[in-house]
Amino acid sequence: MHIIITDAWLAKSRALHLNGIRLVAMGAFASLLMMLGAVAAYHWVFLEGVRQGWPGFGSVARLVTQGELDSKELYMRENLDAMARKLGEMQGRMVQIESLGERVAGLAGINPQEFKIPAGSGGALVGGRDLTVDELMAAMDQLDRNTGSRVDWLTVVESRLFDQKILRTMVPTEEPVQGVRVGSPFGFRIDPITGRSAMHTGLDFPADTGTPILAAAGGVVVVQEVHPAYGNMVEIDHGNDLITRYAHSSRVLVRKGDIVKRGQKIAEVGSTGRSTGPHLHFEVWVSGVVQDPRRFLDAGENLAAAQLAPRGPRRQ
Repeated sequence: MHIIITDAWLAKSRALHLNGIRLVAMGAFASLLMMLGAVAAYHWVFLEGVRQGWPGFGSVARLVTQGELDSKELYMRENLDAMARKLGEMQGRMVQIESLGERVAGLAGINPQEFKIPAGSGGALVGGRDLTVDELMAAMDQLDRNTGSRVDWLTVVESRLFDQKILRTMVPTEEPVQGVRVGSPFGFRIDPITGRSAMHTGLDFPADTGTPILAAAGGVVVVQEVHPAYGNMVEIDHGNDLITRYAHSSRVLVRKGDIVKRGQKIAEVGSTGRSTGPHLHFEVWVSGVVQDPRRFLDAGENLAAAQLAPRGPRRQ
């Protein structure tokens, strides 16, 4: 009998314990529902009060929204300041580009004043203020226009320098036979065959048979033939009515119509035609008039010496 009473008492205790847990859970759930309802009611009342213009609600709404506006304005101001600093750096680089452009334009023979470069500016900072969005956009638009004009200017300078480079490569300033001293100069001399005074229309470069003959400048081969006096002869047209002639070669390596570059091997030294020994006879013609080739070759030597000469200290 004692055992039966004890089991019943334990069952009743367990039932009461379970009912207590359920009550606590239900109480917590009810509290959560009440909190959500209160928040929803407060939110609805607050929005309705702002919409209806109830007294006191407008000031509260302004305080809430003012904090959000202040944070957004601070974010925008920080970004504007960063963009303004970047704009200042870009403007500084533009000044450097313009200075470099002036020096390059001088090398190209272009007057920098033809391109209106803004004057320098500066001075002590007396007072300052933050840039507005409109002022920043206006400065960026101005920088974009300046960049476009500088690109156009540097394109003109590049074109001029390219033209000058082409012209230099088309002028016969390259020695046609390397490391050989001129034997017979341009002008009147005693003809080696007749023994009488005669006009020598070029320069003679004595060398062993087979020595390379190089193009004095780039151009197009317009003549490649065997001439009674010049022997195996090559003529190259360099444009602007300028032609070079290479005579007495033992072997020719180019044909009429070929395009040759400055310094390209076009033939080999020989003694064909009217010749007393292996050498290159080199002539320069301008507008159908024979010229002293020495003037062109000396110009090339002077240019090379000027390029290799050490430069003086740069002015500060």
